[in-house]
Amino acid sequence: MSDAPSPRNDTPEEPPQAPLIEHLIELRSRLMRAVVAILLIFLALYAFSNNIYTFVADPLMALLPPGSQMIATEVASPFLAPFKLTLVVAVFIAIPFVLHQLWAFIAPGLYENEKVLAVPLLASSVLLFYGGAAFAYYVVFPLLFDFFVHTGPENVAVMTDINQYLNFVLKLFFAFGVAFEIPIATFLLIWTGATTVESLSKKRPYIVLGCFVVGMLMTPPDIISQSLLAVPMWLLYEIGILAGRVLRGRRRKQEEADDVE
Repeated sequence: MSDAPSPRNDTPEEPPQAPLIEHLIELRSRLMRAVVAILLIFLALYAFSNNIYTFVADPLMALLPPGSQMIATEVASPFLAPFKLTLVVAVFIAIPFVLHQLWAFIAPGLYENEKVLAVPLLASSVLLFYGGAAFAYYVVFPLLFDFFVHTGPENVAVMTDINQYLNFVLKLFFAFGVAFEIPIATFLLIWTGATTVESLSKKRPYIVLGCFVVGMLMTPPDIISQSLLAVPMWLLYEIGILAGRVLRGRRRKQEEADDVE
């Protein structure tokens, strides 16, 4: 009886980090697609960068006294301000595609019931963000700038720097866009079980007070302007609670159906 050594499998085992590397490669690929999409949109819009800046500056320019104009206090501002705005607009337009790439990356790891909710949530978050930015431009900006232009002393000429104006309006665009995400945040808190509909309903007085505090900080000191921000925020909060109630009702029906089976 020979003592021949048993055959040995020389095939190397796949390293445990291979799946992680594959995920990182896919993530890099999708990030590159998102960056390329933003760059392509930016290149398409760059020829109209001055027109885009003029459009964003219209709410202020329409309220300035005749003969007034915006100024550039830095040498490169006439180039950099429209350039920066065009890049931001490119990102703004590319948000749906960027979120689609994010969705394509995380979707394989989600359950079916999570996928059913994730798609409407992503679409709603994009629409709400756009809605918040549009609300800021068409409703809030005219009120804010009318207050600022007519509040100063009569012998002070209003000549806003184009860079300072751009920074100001971009902050407001972002602030209102995020504020309009309140229904999504409220719904996710209920969906994940971090809180309940009853708990959020009990906190309603504090939420209403907080909305008016935010409105007071972000708008001129008059009740109309404050209400234009506070009331929509409160209504969006109520929409989030309503969506949470619908989700709770569906969960109860599903549990009852499972019990019957």
